[in-house]
Amino acid sequence: MSRILYLTQIEIAHGARRILPAECARAGMRRPLVVSDAGVRDAGVLAQALEAMDAPGGLPYSIFDATPSNPTEAAVRAAVAVYRRERCDGLVAIGGGSSIDLAKAVAILATHEGPLATYATIEGGSDRITARVAPLVALPTTAGTGSEVARGAIVIVDDGRKLGFHSWHLMPKAAILDPELTLGLPPGLTAATGMDAIAHCMETFMAPAVNPPADGIALDGLERGWAHLERATRDGLDRDARWQMMSASMQGAMAFQKGLGCVHSLSHSLGGVDPRLHHGTLNAVFLPAVIRFNARADSIRRERRLQRMAHAMGLAGCDDDGHAVADTVRALSTRLGLPAGLRAMGVDEGVFERVIDGAMADHCHKTNPVIATREDYRRMLAESM
Repeated sequence: MSRILYLTQIEIAHGARRILPAECARAGMRRPLVVSDAGVRDAGVLAQALEAMDAPGGLPYSIFDATPSNPTEAAVRAAVAVYRRERCDGLVAIGGGSSIDLAKAVAILATHEGPLATYATIEGGSDRITARVAPLVALPTTAGTGSEVARGAIVIVDDGRKLGFHSWHLMPKAAILDPELTLGLPPGLTAATGMDAIAHCMETFMAPAVNPPADGIALDGLERGWAHLERATRDGLDRDARWQMMSASMQGAMAFQKGLGCVHSLSHSLGGVDPRLHHGTLNAVFLPAVIRFNARADSIRRERRLQRMAHAMGLAGCDDDGHAVADTVRALSTRLGLPAGLRAMGVDEGVFERVIDGAMADHCHKTNPVIATREDYRRMLAESM
């Protein structure tokens, strides 16, 4: 049996942020905690997103804006303390995937007994996450993770592991996608988060689970992202390119309920080993090696998945060994100015065994179309250096 479930209320439009008070009220909030980060605050984007909340008819709110670039359990506890002190009754996440993921973890710990790792997917914790979670409304300020329409969150817990938390109860009650909130995003971050969206679309399309709607959404998202990422990176004020990238990001996450794979197993693990590394950039670096590895899968060949991705990318006459698609992905990363490999990001071979340990235990490991061995992961790491 294949279960297909969609999803939440999504509003995507320039200026969509104006409906935030109404969506908070619809979710039953009277005083939400706004979860964001210092970069979003200092860039003025947080104030821009909260304009309607500050206007007549808005709602009172409190702010936690200390989300780290990779959310940690310590930051979750700090936000929960503010939530309880200010007697909040819901959450508004304004930021990239880190802020949205942290808000989801706050939604758990503010209403469930800890520690957070109790609720991790690989610890069998998904069924422990109940409908008691605090309601959440999400406004993304990057076009990459798609966490605003995803049932999961990634958090580094106290023992250093980067773990996934998955439950339909964590799905935001509303996703408000306002491309105007991304207009000031710097080129490097536009490129890295955009490659994250492209990785989501490609990796979930390669995943073997049966979900034809997800496949269609992922392919359309790939086509949009591939056609517009360079434009958005080159001209941050290109409103159409920003809209298209926000849609591609949302579509990648709508689709990845189907599963991801080795790209994310590796990036989750390495991101736990070195939290300074950007998740989207890691996905861009790992994606070519994983495409080549996945090309051997029966499901990839039988369903012509490489050729179908190539078509969405505008490639003609693509073979089925993965090299053309993989090389084209690497070429795009180079044109965008992203690091050429892990070594350029400060990673050396000495961390390989720790990364492989984490990848083998990651929740994405078993949803890859070919189950990787330790040697497979070692080879993919070496190819990505």
